[in-house]
Amino acid sequence: MDFLRPASWEEALAAKAEYPTAVPIAGGTDIMVEINFDHRRPEYLLDLNRIALLREWEVGEEVTKLGASVPYTQIMENLRGTLPGLALASHTVASPQIRNRGGVGGNLGCASPAGDSHPALLAAGAEVEVESVRGSRLIPIDEFYTGVKRNALAADELIKTVHIKNATGPQQYSKVGTRNAMVIAVCAFGLALHPETRTVRTGIGSAAPTPIRAKAAEEFLNAALEEGGFWESRKVITPSIAKQFGELATGAANPIDDVRGTAKYRRHAVGIMARRQLVWTWEQYRGTNGRSLEGAA
Repeated sequence: MDFLRPASWEEALAAKAEYPTAVPIAGGTDIMVEINFDHRRPEYLLDLNRIALLREWEVGEEVTKLGASVPYTQIMENLRGTLPGLALASHTVASPQIRNRGGVGGNLGCASPAGDSHPALLAAGAEVEVESVRGSRLIPIDEFYTGVKRNALAADELIKTVHIKNATGPQQYSKVGTRNAMVIAVCAFGLALHPETRTVRTGIGSAAPTPIRAKAAEEFLNAALEEGGFWESRKVITPSIAKQFGELATGAANPIDDVRGTAKYRRHAVGIMARRQLVWTWEQYRGTNGRSLEGAA
């Protein structure tokens, strides 16, 4: 196994172009486990730890640009007001040591359906900026996951930045596992209210071959909120709306039985999380009255 260690982003892109099978490593919290257990033996490892720009973030007026290697700890400490859903998801990632090393770019690169950040990114409507020596492009998060542990990256591309819309409404995230953290999710769910567009987005993890949205549930809820005048009145969500939203979220799941849980249990849990998160986020929305969402996570 050869170890490539570029000193700059330009050198990293050149190395990836010359060695397209090279596996990027930054936090190493996924790939090193596979290597240590001899489940994977890549020909080349591309170390990105010397590239400072991957550990930077920028909070803009509407979008936060998050470097691929920004550790989860930094997201929790610095971006909980701007990206509350992702901050909540970051709290559930493994151990403090892993949260100090791992970042969203690694989750996206591995594209495991159980990756903790995926539901929050789907719910927020993120875009993934990837780059090669040929140029850069933005991939909508809905188009990024192409199969089990497969993504839309070309062989010579690297993940540079994740563009995430700043929260304009409450966001929530839940994960089912034997513990709150230090465990691979049995299933996970994320929900974000977007009052500026009067829409709701969701994200489901570890309950389908790829991370997915519960689109039928979203469409039902968007119509129910609009037709009932909920956005303007901020009245309480009715139990029937919450129940149907949960049932439709359950229907979106396409899980399997494995050592962590059964498909039946995963569907059941997704529905419960969806219903509860709708109630939680709507109660937060009713209480904000246009005030800042700082600390809502």
